[in-house]
Amino acid sequence: MTGLEQIVELSHKYGVADYVKGGGGNTSFKDKNTVWVKPSGTTLVSIKAKDFVAMDRAKLGTLNDVIPPADPIEREALVKEYMLNAKLGPDSGRPSVEAPLHNTLDAVFVVHTHPAIVNGMTCAVGGAKVAAALFPEALWIDYVDPGYTLCMKVRDRINNYKAKRSKEPPIIFLDNHGVFISADTPQEIDELFGNVMSLLSEQYKAVGISTELKIGRLPDKNKQESAIAFIKENYPQDEISVHVSGNFPEPKGPISPDHIVYTKSYIFNGTPDREALKDFRRKHGYLPNVIAWDNMVFGIGTTQKKASLALEFAQDGALVSQLAEAFGGIEYLTDSSREFIENWEAESYRSKQL
Repeated sequence: MTGLEQIVELSHKYGVADYVKGGGGNTSFKDKNTVWVKPSGTTLVSIKAKDFVAMDRAKLGTLNDVIPPADPIEREALVKEYMLNAKLGPDSGRPSVEAPLHNTLDAVFVVHTHPAIVNGMTCAVGGAKVAAALFPEALWIDYVDPGYTLCMKVRDRINNYKAKRSKEPPIIFLDNHGVFISADTPQEIDELFGNVMSLLSEQYKAVGISTELKIGRLPDKNKQESAIAFIKENYPQDEISVHVSGNFPEPKGPISPDHIVYTKSYIFNGTPDREALKDFRRKHGYLPNVIAWDNMVFGIGTTQKKASLALEFAQDGALVSQLAEAFGGIEYLTDSSREFIENWEAESYRSKQL
């Protein structure tokens, strides 16, 4: 089996709901001169070998010497240009924004995911301390805006790690984001992931916190349909789709970049009449993607898929919040971090691709 076939197999294995949702996460395979990276907006579970973006490692590495503009929009535009110039094939997609980070690691295979079981720690107040105790070989990265800034910060930290330990970290935990696992064989990737997931599961079990989210029972069909009709009648936007589930303790703020992309930073809680929805938009600058009302939670989107993803990520955020109680409680993103994601072109592109 070729390396590209192996990364496809790994992508499918770790592209399931226990590890990522929507178009989240990314994977790569590399040799001395080329790195093949998952394109933005493609799901891991459905990716094929032909979908991977082949990139010249030397050209991609020139980003390390760039002095970027201070303005974040100009900076990310410049980085996108460099990454597109490093592509080896004109017909492949747009490479993941984390391609430079994949290139920094020497390991042949890299798998980046956002498991709720892991994010219960990475999104917790005491997450860094727990990670240091449970995973002494891992590297912890305090929250950094994703994209170029994150890639350069991780590059510096990897170089420091290598200088001290004469090897690179096999595990990198990103604060309020997820985990990178890297190794030279698929078997090592599986062993590392298995260890991370089992050790954290044991921690939750030890303090009596379930790794499953309890979702309330839905009311009868008539009440569901009446509530959905009310939302559609009052929502100040035409042609919306609505998905519904039983109630659960919805998150009270922004947890991670993926949660912001799909559910927005804040969930509407209350009766969604027209005035209340307008007030929400005046306060936050957008209409809600998720509404919690009358013992139900509703995902809203311009398509059925987007509505379903909004609800799925709201449930994931609730589970992450539940798990974070094991490590001091949930730590929401700051306003500046939230605003960066809300206005980031790369995430807008990924959402549109899905």
